Amino acid sequence: MQVEIANVVGRVVAASEDGSLNFGQIVGMLMAAGIEAYHVDFRAARITYYAGSGETCTVTMPPPVAGIADNFDAVAIQDAIRGSQRGEVNYPEFRRRSQAAGCASYTVWISGRHVTYYGRRGEMHAEHFPQ
Repeated sequence: MQVEIANVVGRVVAASEDGSLNFGQIVGMLMAAGIEAYHVDFRAARITYYAGSGETCTVTMPPPVAGIADNFDAVAIQDAIRGSQRGEVNYPEFRRRSQAAGCASYTVWISGRHVTYYGRRGEMHAEHFPQ
């Protein structure tokens, strides 16, 4: 199972970076592989995927180019989310906008159908998956 999860994660990361799949498609692929959540840590430049079986898979990602803003701006994060949902913002741009809005990390709770965004001082903003 670990090899399958690693293969799916590799495809998801590549598709996120090149914008060939949207968030809903990525979540569908991860669900099919038994992944129930993943955590993106911008400060550590890594993403950890968690399978329902207890397996994990951690990959690196590019570090923040302009750093992570000190102040957490939930409205700016919502704007980036809405742009992504409309297909106007790809993942590299979403990542840049989220970091500029003070997002230090976020967790996608696939089985819980929501995402929690975290600021540098523990601020939080939750977004439920669209219907």
